[in-house]
Amino acid sequence: MTNTYQIYLISDSTGETLDRIFLALKAQFKNFNYKIHQCSFTRTENQILKILDVCKKNKNSIILYTIVDDNLARLLVQESNKSKIPCFGVLGELILSFSKLLNQKASHIPSGQHVLNEEYYNRIEAIQFTMNHDDGNLINDIEKSDIILLGVSRTSKTPTSIYLANKGLKTSNIPLVNENSIPELLKKKPKIVCVVGLTSEAERLLDIRKNRMNTLQETDNIDYTNFENISKEIEDAKKTFKKYKWPVIDVTRKSVEEIAASVIKIYEISKENV
Repeated sequence: MTNTYQIYLISDSTGETLDRIFLALKAQFKNFNYKIHQCSFTRTENQILKILDVCKKNKNSIILYTIVDDNLARLLVQESNKSKIPCFGVLGELILSFSKLLNQKASHIPSGQHVLNEEYYNRIEAIQFTMNHDDGNLINDIEKSDIILLGVSRTSKTPTSIYLANKGLKTSNIPLVNENSIPELLKKKPKIVCVVGLTSEAERLLDIRKNRMNTLQETDNIDYTNFENISKEIEDAKKTFKKYKWPVIDVTRKSVEEIAASVIKIYEISKENV
């Protein structure tokens, strides 16, 4: 019988860093049954001790933590060791190593990455811009975009745009029905901003569109899920991308995070060539 591990993610902040690290960690193990216990904003000894009491009652408890307060982190490790609960600090050694490398002390302030500084407000502005320029809206000022995503329907334009916005990049996305759906400004100045084309294999796109139609309980738009039409849409889009010399990403087997990483790489190269 396979064990189910009780994973306690203990953070003195939102826990976002731990979430992402554990996501990468668990992807390395196929046979790994687990249950997540989120313990965000853990900043007192009393909170630590209460969590440990719960851990002791459950079999196969494992603790991952990001706590920048040395005393709290030390308490957590000591008490975990006493109870023989595996306990792993995610940032401790890294912060110490960087402190030595940079020859300066770390601030040890919880939620330091969420401080309301210029970078934070730039990110909020990017998110607002991106939401306003979703699905071909407000094309009159797309030159203010950092990135423009083009692609036929259901090629992950919107989720990728939102992900990029959270990285502080103002992103517009425009559905590519045909070449006439491209704003005139982009036709005249194809390199005015970083434009990236998104494409997909026809079979995969067909499945996604069918699922979309089923979810919406729509049956009238037959052309939208016609394989020949989809294939032509994709080929026409590729010809358009080639005509204007826009880089293309095949999103067929890529997650939003992987698509965004590829877009960012293209964006960074485009800035170097300006």
